[in-house]
Amino acid sequence: MVFAGDGCGGWARLSIQVLTGRWFMVFASFLIMAAAGATYMFGLYSGDIKSSLGYDQSTLNLLSFFKDLGANVGVLSGLINEVTPPWVVLSIGAVMNFFGYFMIWLAVTKRISRPQVWQMCLYICIGANSQSFANTGALVTCVKNFPESRGVVLGLLKGFVGLSGAIITQLYHAIYYDDSKSLILLIGWLPAVISFVFLRTIRIMRVIRQPNELKVFYKFLYISLGLAGFLMICIVIQNPIKFTRSEYDGSSAAVVFLLFLPLAVIFREEYGIWRNKKQLPTKDQSNHMKIITDRPAGDAAAPAPAPAPPPSPPPPAEATSCFKNIFRPPDRGEDYTILQALFSLDMLILFLATICGVGGTLTAIDNLGQIGTSLGYPKRSISTFVSLVSIWNYLGRVVAGFVSEIFLTKFKFPRPLMLTFILVLSCLGHLLIAFGVPNGLYVASIVIGFCFGAQWPLLFAIISEVFGLKYYSTLYNFGSVASPIGSYILNVRVAGHLYDREAKKQMAALGLERKRGEDLNCDGVECFKLAFLIITAVTVVGALVSVALVVRTRNFYKSDIYKKFREEVEAAQQEMAVAERGVVAAGNGVEPSTERKEGSSARLIAG
Repeated sequence: MVFAGDGCGGWARLSIQVLTGRWFMVFASFLIMAAAGATYMFGLYSGDIKSSLGYDQSTLNLLSFFKDLGANVGVLSGLINEVTPPWVVLSIGAVMNFFGYFMIWLAVTKRISRPQVWQMCLYICIGANSQSFANTGALVTCVKNFPESRGVVLGLLKGFVGLSGAIITQLYHAIYYDDSKSLILLIGWLPAVISFVFLRTIRIMRVIRQPNELKVFYKFLYISLGLAGFLMICIVIQNPIKFTRSEYDGSSAAVVFLLFLPLAVIFREEYGIWRNKKQLPTKDQSNHMKIITDRPAGDAAAPAPAPAPPPSPPPPAEATSCFKNIFRPPDRGEDYTILQALFSLDMLILFLATICGVGGTLTAIDNLGQIGTSLGYPKRSISTFVSLVSIWNYLGRVVAGFVSEIFLTKFKFPRPLMLTFILVLSCLGHLLIAFGVPNGLYVASIVIGFCFGAQWPLLFAIISEVFGLKYYSTLYNFGSVASPIGSYILNVRVAGHLYDREAKKQMAALGLERKRGEDLNCDGVECFKLAFLIITAVTVVGALVSVALVVRTRNFYKSDIYKKFREEVEAAQQEMAVAERGVVAAGNGVEPSTERKEGSSARLIAG
């Protein structure tokens, strides 16, 4: 028996340790992130919005922009997280998520009167903004709890966000089958329920690095890879074969099982910690150790050392204005203030590269439904594209997080250089869309999903490494602002405008005229060709801009950037060791102070 001698009390204590431990907090973050990627599923339900409300492509892309704006402008959630515990941020996000998507569902199903365009933009912005609250509440907390494994943590958690599209798609088919309008309702209530369940689980905890910490994260990685592989198999099978509802129930049950499988790893790790803690006092009691202190004979006449003179007071600091400090930042890796980081040239370069890179890939993801329709792909294939993007989005995030961490620690390979490579690779996906290569949208979905996912953990890891963790909640969300800016420029002003222009040209060639409230559709390669050629050129510019950051930070990444955190952890462990020795000494009838008498020594005598 595992708990022989302890009975139910041992199980109870272990259960409490599991539920209050750091690893269960990570598991809760996995589930929150796995339901926080509804914004990447816009391609699945955008057609329902367009047909139900009679929008043209420019209006639909404007709605998509406000979705991206809400999802990525999380400065408010970051500022709230600076002054409140994470559960406050998560609860606000849950309420916003349900309200925003529930109102969209009411509008699409015509349960309320047809909203104005600005109202729909507001609803989707509020619903999508809940994603930034979930990211801030769960992801930022995990990074602070595991500072030396931040690349791995970011890759895993952001990976689950990437997988969320495929996960929710399976659950949606099992619950609502093919009612695509009900998908909007599902992404309204499911993330809110999960956040409320784990409100008090997500919290800042004392950093205590375990020797096998990285191995545990690798176990989580293997489970998530198994989940991604299973979802990939489902996509391959479900594309040519129409699943029944009972078959979707089976696949969804397997997905849920894989989502909860990390609990087995967590229980095993916490049991090992619990067993070690249990054995320590037992060993002390079985040995009946006594601590006897005396003064060695040779030191009997040793004079006491003279007391050290009191330290002189430090000179008064020179008064400087906050504006002078803004342009006098500390060394890279130290804690910048928010304004120092925002006015930093490094942040400006990173921001511009992200606008070009994320803006282009996000434009492709948001328009997958319309791209597939214009190129003549069946509706079932469009669902496949969304799931492919979701899975490869996950793989991009995980690979970027884990591989960049390995390359950084072993080879001092700078993360900004990896970002440059990702931007160059994404150009391949854009060109496949621009030229309408036969069946090329399958490959483009993989490439764009991977590159879109890979950019996020690299961006957030670079921000945490260059500008420090003190104000990471706010700086993390500021970095996300680049996404809606790029989306507005490339999605609304470029892709949406050029699509509508081509659609009107086709209608004019057929002698047709668009009626008021009628949706506007375009067919053929020309619908998105020019737009994605422009996006490719912009992405190349972003890659060149990122090279400047590589050059500026090359010496920083050659140094030991995690040294400060290792020293802090070692200091905390030494304090805990001193406290534990004091407790053991007091339990044996010896005051802790007697162990530190000058010139004394300790002899251990078995009782």
